[in-house]
Amino acid sequence: MKHASAKMDTACIHAGQEPDKLFGGVSVPIFQSSTFAFEDADQGAARFSGKDDGYKYTRIGNPTTAALECCIAELEGGVAGLATATGMAAISTVFMTFLGAGQHAVSTGSVYGPTRTLLENELKRFGVESTFVDTADLDSVRKAVKSNTKLIYVETPANPTLAITDIAAVAEIAKKAGVLLVVDNTFCSPVLQKPLALGADIVLHSMTKFINGHSDVVAGMLVTKDAGLRKKMHQVICQMGGTIDPHQAWLVLRGVKTLAMRVKVAQANAMRLAEELEKHPKIEWVKYPGLKSHPQYELAKKQMAGPGAMISFELKGGVPAGKKVMDSVGLSTLAVSLGGIESLIQHPASMTHASMGPKARAEAGISDGLVRFSVGCEDVDDIKADLWQALDKI
Repeated sequence: MKHASAKMDTACIHAGQEPDKLFGGVSVPIFQSSTFAFEDADQGAARFSGKDDGYKYTRIGNPTTAALECCIAELEGGVAGLATATGMAAISTVFMTFLGAGQHAVSTGSVYGPTRTLLENELKRFGVESTFVDTADLDSVRKAVKSNTKLIYVETPANPTLAITDIAAVAEIAKKAGVLLVVDNTFCSPVLQKPLALGADIVLHSMTKFINGHSDVVAGMLVTKDAGLRKKMHQVICQMGGTIDPHQAWLVLRGVKTLAMRVKVAQANAMRLAEELEKHPKIEWVKYPGLKSHPQYELAKKQMAGPGAMISFELKGGVPAGKKVMDSVGLSTLAVSLGGIESLIQHPASMTHASMGPKARAEAGISDGLVRFSVGCEDVDDIKADLWQALDKI
């Protein structure tokens, strides 16, 4: 990997991207083609037999997609990437590859709502068992692992509670049990956290979020430190069809160039807002890894290169107060998703985690009054003024 030793700001701009060899274009070309021509019948046969690794059909592989896979794999310190159509396509590919009837998965309890629903409802129909625990509690993780456990799935920081799991410690548990450790690194991006270096086997992203960063693409990525794991997942995704479109891949390649810059600005904004929200009389509590009040503050400092741009807070007044605030913001956008260049605010209990149900949400620590705030790159004084005027209306 040509830029493996470069600093993150440099790697985001150059990783996996080389000038076009045909015409010298600086930007990676968009190979917007569903299929690829063969020089003759023998070449076609060689490609489908695996003797020739050239391209044959975009569901199986595409040069634009390959550039993106190389880029994110390099940023994560992995050996191979696998791009998918969405973040959920990445998650489902992992589960469909490594879980089967009679097998078991352990997952972070306060995981992204659709991830939990996929395990609890859809995969259950095919005989897959799942146990949800607070993965920040290592004893709970150890106790949850059974003889038929095949993988441990961790989301850290968790969505939307921002609980931090000790990746290296869970990696030791997984290694001892002989199971895979999969880490969703969406909230941090490779700029702030490197799960593979901490012992994870697979790291995944919803590239819809920070990596692309412009709220105009849905995409996912899987990165491994073992090419064999990538090969197994590629076989599954080729059959399941969750392949990314070349134009989507190109848009993400364009977005990732500013990833490090965007994260730095948004993180600085989030730090200031979290500190001031914690003092606000209408706020019950604030969860942000950069605050000393965060339960895993020291772990976050050790494991992450920075606290990130996501804040969760509880308003005094519960759901009615939360609804009033979200209806009153003007600069921040009331919308799901996160990690865009613009600030986004939402209510997990009625939006992203509504599918979990009240009991599951309560067990995961997702209260009805919790607000999730994805801090963007606007001027921090403008973000604050808008949020504070909304708080004044409670």
